[in-house]
Amino acid sequence: MDYTQTLEYIHSLGNFKLPAGLERITEALKKLENPQKNFDSIHIAGTNGKGSVCTMLAKIFETAGFKNGLYISPYIIDFRERIQINGNFISEDKIAEYAVRVKNTGVEMSEFEFITAMAFSYFADENCDIVIAETGLGGRLDATNTLERVKTAVITKIGLDHIGILGDTLEKIAAEKCGIVKNFPTVSSPCQKPEVFSVIKRYAESTVVPDVDRLQIIKSDFSENSFIYKGHSYNLSLCGEYQIENAVTAIEAVKQSGYNIPYDTVRKALENTFFPARNEVVCKKPLIVLDGAHNPDSAEALSGVMKKYSGKITAIIGVMRDKDYKTVLSKTLIHCRNAVAVTVKDMPRSLDCESLAAAAGEFCPCCTASDYDTAIKKAVSAAGENPIFVFGSLYLASGIRDALFDIAKKINSDT
Repeated sequence: MDYTQTLEYIHSLGNFKLPAGLERITEALKKLENPQKNFDSIHIAGTNGKGSVCTMLAKIFETAGFKNGLYISPYIIDFRERIQINGNFISEDKIAEYAVRVKNTGVEMSEFEFITAMAFSYFADENCDIVIAETGLGGRLDATNTLERVKTAVITKIGLDHIGILGDTLEKIAAEKCGIVKNFPTVSSPCQKPEVFSVIKRYAESTVVPDVDRLQIIKSDFSENSFIYKGHSYNLSLCGEYQIENAVTAIEAVKQSGYNIPYDTVRKALENTFFPARNEVVCKKPLIVLDGAHNPDSAEALSGVMKKYSGKITAIIGVMRDKDYKTVLSKTLIHCRNAVAVTVKDMPRSLDCESLAAAAGEFCPCCTASDYDTAIKKAVSAAGENPIFVFGSLYLASGIRDALFDIAKKINSDT
């Protein structure tokens, strides 16, 4: 199989055709000689902030001189983004090679299980010192929960998402996420709700929570995101006050991992961490921001960023119909003067743009666009010199990102 054929095969597996469980991935890894036994790891679960914390941790270990693997999902730029070593995407040839290797185990698996087996084998063969691994969904029955040499677990902010699979209360969802917690230190985001903290403490023998009383936010906007934590100064390359919460979670996770990484290394790494579609500034004038906010908590975080520009923003929105998109819209569009609704391309779960525009119209005037290019043209025309925010789904962010950068280049070349 070539790279294109490999991706077609992987995507054909689907993620919900088989019952949840660890039996299949365990059997496949055994046939692959248990690669997960060959590297240390930090395991991250949660509803929001997982990817940001993972990326911060990976950059910290890379900056410290360790060979680290990063396993995240979904992807924004390229499928290969899901499997990285020291910031470098796995090659197309390696994707094809490891897919054949996993396929030859003969074990029937879901798409996520299959990719997890590929990633763990690749990391082991490349002699990674440590792997930063994000759960795909939940934790207890997630394929990544086959990791063995876990140094610490991280539980990022937990909210209501995937309620049809994980449970309809915060306590039920937290219990599923805490399935990754075993006999090692656990670091929790500082912004958990009390009922979530009670579940985490019930599962974790040792729980570390960043001390917000020793956190001082100096400045948080698109020009600077700086803070002092426990007497040390930090500057983040990632925008948004919620990224400061993610950063202090990552800082504590490094301390609990047993790796002795000095402050200057952590500081430098956080200054240079890049993660697409998380308050990503595509253009500065006019301001164009791309974000993957798609559930109530991530929308709340984005709302905190949008507040500064309230009443001036033009939004481009696209959502999945099985998400709580009405809450997402209510938290974000209150800051917008208008919006453009678009159907997310190549996603059967997408809410059609007409229905989305009708729902959005409760909060601000909203028109529709037949495709991404049209949506961008309408937004740019409506916004003038005012900000444009693009959000509602990570699938929208992935599909529209290149077109946004193209228009940004054109704007910059015309000025």
